[in-house]
Amino acid sequence: MAVPTLDPIVDTPPPDPQTWRHLPGAIRPLDPDRVQALLAVEWQRFTAQTPRSGVHNRRAADSLPLGVTSSFQHWDPYPIAITAAQGAWLTDVDGRRFLDLSMGFGAMLVGHLNPIVVARVTEALLQTGTLFVTPSPTATDVAERFQRRFGLDRLRFTNSGTEATMYAVRLARAVTGRPGIVKIEGGYHGGYDALSVSVKPDVIEAGPEDAPVPVIPPEVAAGLVHVVGYNDLARLRTLLREQAGQIAAVVMEPVLENISIVLPDAGYLAGVRRACDDHGVLLVFDEVKTGLTAGYAGASQRLGVTADLVTLAKSIGGGLPLAAFGGRAEIMAGVTDGRMPHFGTYNGNPLVMAAAVAVDEVCTEQALTEAEQRNNRAMAAMDAIIAEYELPAHTVGFGVKGAVTWSQDPVRNYRDYKRTDFHAAELSWLWGINRGILTPPGLDEQWLVSLAHTQADMDLLVEALAELGAALRA
Repeated sequence: MAVPTLDPIVDTPPPDPQTWRHLPGAIRPLDPDRVQALLAVEWQRFTAQTPRSGVHNRRAADSLPLGVTSSFQHWDPYPIAITAAQGAWLTDVDGRRFLDLSMGFGAMLVGHLNPIVVARVTEALLQTGTLFVTPSPTATDVAERFQRRFGLDRLRFTNSGTEATMYAVRLARAVTGRPGIVKIEGGYHGGYDALSVSVKPDVIEAGPEDAPVPVIPPEVAAGLVHVVGYNDLARLRTLLREQAGQIAAVVMEPVLENISIVLPDAGYLAGVRRACDDHGVLLVFDEVKTGLTAGYAGASQRLGVTADLVTLAKSIGGGLPLAAFGGRAEIMAGVTDGRMPHFGTYNGNPLVMAAAVAVDEVCTEQALTEAEQRNNRAMAAMDAIIAEYELPAHTVGFGVKGAVTWSQDPVRNYRDYKRTDFHAAELSWLWGINRGILTPPGLDEQWLVSLAHTQADMDLLVEALAELGAALRA
């Protein structure tokens, strides 16, 4: 992927050449009073346009805490309730149509109700069965497909990204005989205790920026977990040296996607690989969010750094609950010989295997390249808008994902992320919601271009930013 060139405002290492980051030239600060005034208007507009979502949330809260099935789905005063989806579009309980640019953080990469996925799953439902809890050629077929596509010697299926990352950590500890792991500050890897450390921590509790300390929620029994900043290779090397013989694995997203999109510096991931090798530490890439959204064979192969273990989920399942962990044969031997038993009643069930076959067929190199090109064209158009209005923001992208980060400076780690303009980010997200464009809740402003999105769809996102830029400078 070619990175747009523009003289950066700050002297910073360039990102990996397979990623996209376009820093602004001239910028003017935003008027905070103007941002707050626009937010007030937009929140009033939101409640006026979505009354039935409000009613639904009050009803749902009587049975579901916060009225949602996963806590991240909630926002104040209430989230939008969806009744149907098709392709790249959603319909809510108020009858409004939304362009879905959240797409389940990548789980809907092939689009809602993709006809090939529907056909394969329907065939399995009517003719194959829903659950055997015995070996089946259907699971072997998908495992062989994933072997070829992702370059994995051996793999096992699970039902969620949390399970996949949990078993990867357990396996690393089992085969190395070491108790400790290292994770990235701000990184999210699901609900497993060991990886629930320092997920968007309060910086007051997190220690110095160049040597962060683990922040462990009171309900978590984490074990031995150390934390380093993303893109801080020097600190990682120091930590591995200080903890010689204690660290089983470094667990990380190759591209950090829990805090919008944070890109690796050129050479950083290769440096992490070398540091792990120098200390006999396994490298685990969490590709639950990257996976096929990074390209045909995932982020590891695209970025040219091979991990010892890789976890996959979301994009591989076509909207059904499918995940996997796999890697080098000598490490996966820990499952074979029982050092790390792996169980799961629903693992590799025929319905999700049918969906996985469909996704493998649909996600060709050409299809994913074309979706990425649509993303790149949209980001280039947004760069022009940012320049026109001299906004303190910049575009970031990787594969079919993109973001507008509300900072004039590059975000290279969690502490940089905490210095971004969250009020502008909230306004940008809410501005889209009120104009029929759904991006993920929160302040991370990350979108996904699925195979179902058209360039005309992406033009709607560009137009919304142009309108917002004009409103901010009015």
